[in-house]
Amino acid sequence: MEHPFVNNISGKTMEELSNDLSDLTKKLGFAYRMQNGPLIQQLQMVMESYKAEYNKKMDEMFKKQNIKNNVSVEKEGEIKSKNT
Repeated sequence: MEHPFVNNISGKTMEELSNDLSDLTKKLGFAYRMQNGPLIQQLQMVMESYKAEYNKKMDEMFKKQNIKNNVSVEKEGEIKSKNT
């Protein structure tokens, strides 16, 4: 679930999103140490929003660079050369 009060993070760069996620992770660790349940839940929702936006930007970058995320796995010895 995304946090309802997080808005307009689509304008942030991937580096800014990454830095913000790092800061949020530190704050989440502090909330766990203080055993503050409501704050933990709020931070998790904010982080989910940031991660979703980060993943969206990564997908766009992969599409621009025409990077496919499919991996072909074949057994060794069964790989056929193009010359045969």
